[in-house]
Amino acid sequence: MATSVRMRNTLTLFSSNDDVLCHRVRLVLAAKGVTYDLVAVDPQNPPEDLIDLNPYHSVPTLVERDLVLYAASVVSEYLDERYPHPPLMPVDPLSRARLRLAMLRIEHDWVPQVQAIQLGNKTQAEAGRKRLKELLTASVPLFKASKFFLNPEMSLADCAMAPIIWRLDALEISLPKDGKAIEDYGNRIFRNPGFIRSLTDQEKKLRDLPG
Repeated sequence: MATSVRMRNTLTLFSSNDDVLCHRVRLVLAAKGVTYDLVAVDPQNPPEDLIDLNPYHSVPTLVERDLVLYAASVVSEYLDERYPHPPLMPVDPLSRARLRLAMLRIEHDWVPQVQAIQLGNKTQAEAGRKRLKELLTASVPLFKASKFFLNPEMSLADCAMAPIIWRLDALEISLPKDGKAIEDYGNRIFRNPGFIRSLTDQEKKLRDLPG
């Protein structure tokens, strides 16, 4: 089965239907306008293809002929370099480093809170909500500082952040009192046709699109 996946001419993405890391990669693909085959995966019951291809059986996993990539950060940077237009990273090394650090913090600090809310017990979920709201409050100045997250143009950092902002209502997270900048940021991203294309049917039900 895995051999047949590798023989396809198009990219193949193994992805969960509601997962911030998978959504991150789907958003990169949508921003690039790349055609790909989507294989929906239940992470608790991974298909044989995925087991053969990825030693961690994790999603997202991207397959392009003999190349198999996993981990959202690795897949996202590969796609940005493989399909350079439109670019999703700035040209200068300093700005690139700042965005990479921001994405690392999103993955290490923000994503675990989302996963605790979605997958944890009641105590873990409440702790996750508290911590996620603290992170949002502390980040308000960053959302105010530029049109997109830490950058004047949409970047890979937005592809990491926007799936979390999209889920706030479903996660029962209210924005801080001065959080209008976060709401405005989300609306800018969510109105983008690429963002809409990145959503699975399940994710479309998490909240309404802005008018």
